[in-house]
Amino acid sequence: MHLLNLGILAHVDAGKTSLTERLLHTAGVTDEIGSVDAGSTRTDTLALERRRGITIKSAVVSFPLRGVTVNLIDTPGHPDFIAEVERVLGVLDGAVLVVSAVEGVQAQTRVLMRTLRRLRIPTLVFVNKIDRRGARGEAVLREMARRLAVPLLPLGRAAGLGTRAARFVPGLGPSALDVLADHDDDLLRAYVDGGVPDVRLRTALAAQTRQALVHPVVFGSAITGAGADALITGIERLLPRAGGDPDGPLSGTVFKVERGPAGEKIAYARIFSGTLHVRDRIPFGTGREDDGTGRGDDAGNGREGAGTGREKGGSASRQGGGGPREGRVTALTAFDAGADVRQDAVGAGRIAKVWGLGAIRIGDALGVPGRAYEHHFAPPTLETVVVPCPGTDRRSLHLALTQLAEQDPLIGVRHDERRAETSVSLYGEVQKEVVQATLAEEYGLDVSFRETTTLCIERPAGTGCAVEFNKKDPNPFLATVGLRVDPAPIGSGVRFRLEVELGSMPYAFFKAVEDTVRETLGQGLHGWQVTDCTVTMTHSGYSPRQSHAHQGFDKSMSSTGYDFRGLTPLVLIEALRRAGTQVHEPMHRFRVEAPADTLGALLPVLARLGAVPESTGAQGPAVVLEGVVPAARVHGLEQRLPGLTRGEGELETAFERYAPVTRGPAPERPRTDHNPLDRKEYLLNVTRRVGD
Repeated sequence: MHLLNLGILAHVDAGKTSLTERLLHTAGVTDEIGSVDAGSTRTDTLALERRRGITIKSAVVSFPLRGVTVNLIDTPGHPDFIAEVERVLGVLDGAVLVVSAVEGVQAQTRVLMRTLRRLRIPTLVFVNKIDRRGARGEAVLREMARRLAVPLLPLGRAAGLGTRAARFVPGLGPSALDVLADHDDDLLRAYVDGGVPDVRLRTALAAQTRQALVHPVVFGSAITGAGADALITGIERLLPRAGGDPDGPLSGTVFKVERGPAGEKIAYARIFSGTLHVRDRIPFGTGREDDGTGRGDDAGNGREGAGTGREKGGSASRQGGGGPREGRVTALTAFDAGADVRQDAVGAGRIAKVWGLGAIRIGDALGVPGRAYEHHFAPPTLETVVVPCPGTDRRSLHLALTQLAEQDPLIGVRHDERRAETSVSLYGEVQKEVVQATLAEEYGLDVSFRETTTLCIERPAGTGCAVEFNKKDPNPFLATVGLRVDPAPIGSGVRFRLEVELGSMPYAFFKAVEDTVRETLGQGLHGWQVTDCTVTMTHSGYSPRQSHAHQGFDKSMSSTGYDFRGLTPLVLIEALRRAGTQVHEPMHRFRVEAPADTLGALLPVLARLGAVPESTGAQGPAVVLEGVVPAARVHGLEQRLPGLTRGEGELETAFERYAPVTRGPAPERPRTDHNPLDRKEYLLNVTRRVGD
């Protein structure tokens, strides 16, 4: 049987989960259609999801479809949970993007379509809610063409809009040939030579959809079932099947991790090649590319502001560290006909739930590294301190937050031992409420939060070098470490290089330096994470193992990993100090649509908020402003806009880039490490000795 791994994506409240329920019912998997309002859906299994009526975690459910087994992945629509969507994208064969016929294109809709196009994921568009009052047909189609800027091809039209009798009328219109001929010269020639048979047109439609060149559109209603059959036909005939050789080398990607009733880790993995068996002992890890030194690096992920991992004391889910690991598979299930069924083996193309890999993390490759785990959306740009309520144990809280970060690596847990505080990085206020409710319901921990603050980053302003030599004052460590910091291209992350011979000292010492470099860069000169730089080791040296006759190893005369881990932060921070760093703040691209006569009141407020309008255009009686605004000022703009535009203004914002802070002094972030900026304090904390 053929396989298809299908994602359902949408802006919040577009009806994505309701559409999932409709597809399961139409396919015969469920006898009754689950209701989001009643909390009876198959994919929203968390109590919190059912109570709030929103999807928080991605969920997988399977159904048979005329010779094809579809693994349908329901994803969150709220932008605060975009990380869940991100992890699913890498395992999809195709997608359905849901758009509301009433609300039309929303900010999240545009973000999702841009990403689907960039990744060339074949995508159908389902315009939902045609039965609702205010539903639009052709107007929404024109809006999608204008605001999504992608080739759309309606597979029919909507009739009876805004009524319970609304239906989808199939049929390719005259525009179909125009859209398809843009990507097929043979089709255009056939038209000129005397016409194109319907079968030729549909063959071209399927081929171009599978190449993500065009996006077919179906109108319908998840509630009434209108358009559901047409959508299922489109899924069956237009989207590609899962590939992969079941007899090839094992290669898979973990896109979700959860904990079972006994606290055991369960990994969700897409198998791209080979077959995974129960009792197999398999390697897994991050699959980082080798950089010529035998260890690999944190290469950039093609996204502005790529991170370098978690700070010291943070979550164990740090991306880019840890190297290859091994584990034995103790149990497997695969999805089939609406349930996950125990299996002895799971082959290429399928999605499996895997037990037994205790050290597994989201983004890990199983077996031979295949598709690299990439970040496609913006990083979290907010941070808040979690405050335990009276009676809440701090150690239990830290453990619970660490486990939550295992399930969502972009929840960066940052623990400050000196202040006894734990911070988490987030996308928004709704996510903060969900973390609070999850801690209370699943862990029995009551917490509150401090005011949310904006997360900045640091980038080197120039090049800086520093070195400290073994057995030379003021170095109290038995190690020589020299480091050079150079700026790197935006989005490249952190790279570690050697200018010394790999055999000049034991490999474990080089590894200790590299790991400590990455950890130390979690807090730069101003306390923010440092990224987009290359750190090169320019000097190395150590004291060989010493021992006395008839006695054991003498640590006072021999270098250990402790020496390199202790010295590296001092050298790296000094190199950073000489290079200088510049703090960059997150910037959002904004789009404001407002009555034209309110422009005079709007522009001065935008200026006071630090927003920079870059384009102005007319759209009927309205004016459209686009530009950038500091992320820290977005909430202020949201609050001011209704009063400035008589309640008629519409605002869309989305993270775009990091930009240097130009207003006032650079913001500082409290340190949570031993503070290598202050040598005396650092040595007191690390060695209990004071350097000169």
